[in-house]
Amino acid sequence: MRVGGRRSPADVPALVERARDGDARAVARLISLVEDESSALREVMAGLAPYTGNAQIVGITGPPGVGKSTSTNALVQALRASAKRVGVLAVDPSSPFSGGALLGDRVRMQDHALDKEVYIRSMASRGHLGGLAWSTPQALRVLDAAGCDVVLIETVGVGQSEVEIAGLADTTLVLTAPGMGDGIQAAKAGILEIGDLFVVNKADRDGAEQVRRDLRNMIALADRPEESWRPPIVLTVAQTGQGVDEVVENIDEHRAWLESSGELERRRVRRARDEIEAIAVTALRRRWGNVHERTELDALAEQVVEGKSDPYTAAESLLETYAE
Repeated sequence: MRVGGRRSPADVPALVERARDGDARAVARLISLVEDESSALREVMAGLAPYTGNAQIVGITGPPGVGKSTSTNALVQALRASAKRVGVLAVDPSSPFSGGALLGDRVRMQDHALDKEVYIRSMASRGHLGGLAWSTPQALRVLDAAGCDVVLIETVGVGQSEVEIAGLADTTLVLTAPGMGDGIQAAKAGILEIGDLFVVNKADRDGAEQVRRDLRNMIALADRPEESWRPPIVLTVAQTGQGVDEVVENIDEHRAWLESSGELERRRVRRARDEIEAIAVTALRRRWGNVHERTELDALAEQVVEGKSDPYTAAESLLETYAE
């Protein structure tokens, strides 16, 4: 069920209760409050907090053109076959005109449009780097509290440093495809290090086995502790569903390893820490306002240019000024 929705004054406790009951409109409204950075956002997060921490978070990433949306659709179908409630956050590039999701109006995953146990939301990256939207962690909490067993996060196409999904997901799927040089590019792009599971999609094309061999060789060269997880490599044809059940099996195996090793708790603590830090830094920036318009900054800059001070001392002085 595609969720969307717009603004009326928020009765947060009622929205949370309805979302807990599986009301798609309530879920949509809560995510809209998150995306709009509503004044009710703090109340929303406080209301959701007791109901979070249950969903399995699976990130789906990879270069443009490897079939992330098709693979996400196939995974939803496989998970629903196991009677799991599924949430999908599909992060799209932003429109340069409206700021909204550039691909958000496209028809996504029509196979699941009438399924009440599937929540799908397109989110605009709004210029945020890392393959995600700034509000993705909070939107994730909404779907978690709404009772989703699994939440799939599909990133925009990632490049050399856009690997933020690894800090947000319990399990990160890295998609590649033959004919795109991905077997070699994975190491350069920084993607090799974040993958818990590698999926060579479009495996009906020539070169799929070569991509798998390249990935296997590079994974073998990685410096990993003996007891660490060894990322499997699965060949799929997402368009037909070939290999998707094996992907789901490996996701389940990785979840079992995360729990038995204690890594799941460690990852979630890191995730919460990063989220707290991001919120705090954003609040500080707002509290400061536009620092470039402050006369104190000009005076400090002149002192640095004249050699009367250094940048670190000046920065400390600026911090003390704003702390008062």
